[in-house]
This record gives sequence, structure tokens and C-alpha cells, in this order.
Amino acid sequence: MTRRSVLRAGLVTGAAAGAAPLLSGCFGFDTTGGGGGKLVFLSSQFIAVEEAQRFRSVLRKAAPGASFVPAEPSAFATRVSTEVESGRVGTGVIGALYGELAQFAPDRLEDLSDVAARLSGNGYTRDMLELARFGTDKTYFIPWMQATYILAVNKKALEHLPPGADVNNLTYDQFLAWAKEARAKNGRPVFGLPGGPKGLLHRFVQGHLYPSFTGGQITTFRSDDAVRMWEYVRELWTYMVPASTTFEFMQEPLTSGQVQVAWDHVARLAGAPAAAPNDYLMVPSPAGPKGRGYMSVLAGLAIPKGAPRRSEGKKLIEALSRPEVQLDVLRQNAFFPAVKTPIPRDLPIGVRLEARAVDLQQRHGLLALPPARLGTQDGEMSAAFRNTFTSIVLDGDDIRATLGKQAKVIQELLDGARAPCWRPDPDSGGRTCRVA
Repeated sequence: MTRRSVLRAGLVTGAAAGAAPLLSGCFGFDTTGGGGGKLVFLSSQFIAVEEAQRFRSVLRKAAPGASFVPAEPSAFATRVSTEVESGRVGTGVIGALYGELAQFAPDRLEDLSDVAARLSGNGYTRDMLELARFGTDKTYFIPWMQATYILAVNKKALEHLPPGADVNNLTYDQFLAWAKEARAKNGRPVFGLPGGPKGLLHRFVQGHLYPSFTGGQITTFRSDDAVRMWEYVRELWTYMVPASTTFEFMQEPLTSGQVQVAWDHVARLAGAPAAAPNDYLMVPSPAGPKGRGYMSVLAGLAIPKGAPRRSEGKKLIEALSRPEVQLDVLRQNAFFPAVKTPIPRDLPIGVRLEARAVDLQQRHGLLALPPARLGTQDGEMSAAFRNTFTSIVLDGDDIRATLGKQAKVIQELLDGARAPCWRPDPDSGGRTCRVA
């Protein structure tokens, strides 16, 4: 199978997984609108079996009366919509990314202003609280946890850094020069990206490259700056490990030595330093002409409209909002707390290294969010960005023609969902975002 066909297979696999009603766990609870069984906590996060098991260990201590049910994002959206619209809600609490919750707000979510008032001392940022209100004067979700994407570096690669480059303050030009020099000195590429079937390469394009080079994501999709960005990506890819089209969790090729420098989600890098903690650094993503674009993943806790046992649901949300519980999630699954709390020293080495990199990136970065209010079409938006990468970088197609073609696809998705713009694109005032 060629590199191109592997990446294309990933798109098909990802679409199929997203389309199936894949709910892990037929636990015997009542899904018809209340009654017996445990309180159902449905989540689009921690879908991987190992992550789900680790989170259940956290949940058993924090709220033993809840049953955790992870679901693929499209199945999550379908289930919540179906239950609320039918008036037969069996789910007590939902946990999902901001963009996934936005599709239900405000009409299909319960008002959680009373919970927010009780948790007002938790130190949530102004941005988080603003997002939780969805432009209203009420709160519809409680910030749960956050994550981002950074670089993991085996210290062997540091000797190939360009002269004068600071690994904690890289530009994309320096990143390219570093990858080029590392390949020359090693006799093979040693930089990698997660381009496999379940890899997050599209987030690199959406949340890091586009903001860094163009200042936007959708409104700058086919701009002159975007053309220059894609010219850069074409060159950068020639210095990536060829197996990058198969990588999903970059901690694995890092651990095996196949890769020395990798970009990925913090949860997919945290395990790399475990066997050799002194061999690794975690550093911020590079900066481009428009700044250090980075994608912040904010997850929230909400209650669907008409949910059963709402008082229990609110207690579950408050339990998961305790600092010690959020730190336990950090230890287990490398998602950082949404509450303000000191990061302890007894964390796994990978998480401790990440904490510093995340702090540096947030202090000196241009915030980007994942797509919002797309509902079950979120996977199609991801596919559009991955298809753009495949066409331009792997197939060598004309950049402007490809951007024009994919811009039409993206606009159709936005029109179908009536989705307004999200950061870093300018506020569209509630109107549908326009590709430019």
C-alpha cells in the first residue's frame, strides 16, 4: 500500500467510525428517559479502551453512582439529538468539546447557572466562562478539562538545531531547517507527524499551521498566505519519516526510536518519556508570520434538556470539578485541569514535561479552537482538511485549484449547519461563516 493510499484509507476508516452508532458499553442502564440503573455519563472523550478504563477508575472514586459511556463524536451527537427531540432522555450528563456542545446550545441544554455560581471560586478563565454562555446571560456547560498539541523532542535531535535557535521558541523556518539538518546527519528523516487513520494531522493544519501563517482558519482558507503555507508544508513533508502516513499516537514511534521529534496531542505524547525520562523535552509548537498558532481543546460538562435525575447530574458535575479529581484525570489521561490549581510534582514524567510546554505556548500563542456547531458533520470538516493535505502534499496537485475545490466543500458544510465562525477567525455575529 502506498503512502497516499494509506492516508486515504485513514479518511475512509475515520468516516466509517464516525458514522456508526459506536457506543462502548451496554451496561444495562435505562436509556428510555429515566428510572433504574446508574446515572448515565455520555462522553465524546476518552473513547480509546485504555483511556476509558483509566477514566472509569477516576469516576469510581469521585462519583460511584455514574456509568461512563464513551461514544464517537458523530454517534454522541446523534444520540443526544435523538433523545432530546423525542422527549425520552436517558442520558444524565454529557461531556464533550466546546464545538460539540455548541450544536445543542442553548435550546437543548439545561441552564447550569446555579452550578456555575457554586463553582465560582474555581478560577475558570474569562474565555472559558464566555464560551460556556454561548452569547447569552446563562451558563450551559461547566468547563471540565483542556488540552493542546505540542512537540516532543528526543535530546539526540538537539545537536541538529539551527544556529541561534531556541527549542522553546522555534519559528517554522527554524523547524524546517532543523528537520533538514537532522535528516542529513542521520542519513534518514527523524521528524514525524500523526497522519495515520486515527491520527490528528488535520488538527496540525487547522489549529497550528493556518493560524500561524494566515491568522485564521476558515476566512483565510484560500488566501495568498494560505498558498505560501501549503508551499511550506510540501517542503516540510519531504523531511518527515515516510511512515508518518501510518502514525496515530506519536509516543509509539518516539519510544521505538523511529522518530526523534514529533508533534501531537498531549495525551498522545505523554507516554514517550516513561522508559527514558532524561532523554526527552516537551516544547511549544513553532511560530509563523502571524504568531504561534495553537489549538486549545476545551471540554465541558452539560445536562441535556429534559434529562432525568438532574440533581444527581449536577452533583456529578460538581464532583468532576474538584481540583483533586481534575488532577487525577491529568495523571491518568494527560488532560489538564480547567480549574485553577497548582500542578503537583508527583505527576508522571511525561505530563510534568508537558505542563511547562503548555504554559509557554498559552502565554505566547494565538488561540485557535476546533470547529464548532457542525454536529454530525464535524468529521466531514476534518476530512476536508485532510483531503486538502493529500491532494496538495502527497499528490502534488495545484495549490490554488485544490483550495478552491475544498473551499466549496467547506462552505457547504458551514451552510448546512449554519455555523458561525470560531477562533481565530473574526466573530461573524451569528451569521454563517464564509470561506475566503
